[in-house]
Amino acid sequence: MFGKRNRKQKTTYDKTGKIPVIRASICTREKVAGFKDEKTGKFDDLMLIRTDSDLAEFLRLYDVAEEQIRREW
Repeated sequence: MFGKRNRKQKTTYDKTGKIPVIRASICTREKVAGFKDEKTGKFDDLMLIRTDSDLAEFLRLYDVAEEQIRREW
């Protein structure tokens, strides 16, 4: 009861044909993590990244390795 933190469960997201991407703004330094469709180029933003712990949470929730993530400006 006390001291237990509810951890979010792994989220199911159809990743077929999509690559994990972090979009970063040069001006505001805002980062958004999501998946980009390889064929259409459509980006689905899923999570705002403010700290390293947010990035770790994204990696855990969507079962992605950090080496797989592409960064776009």
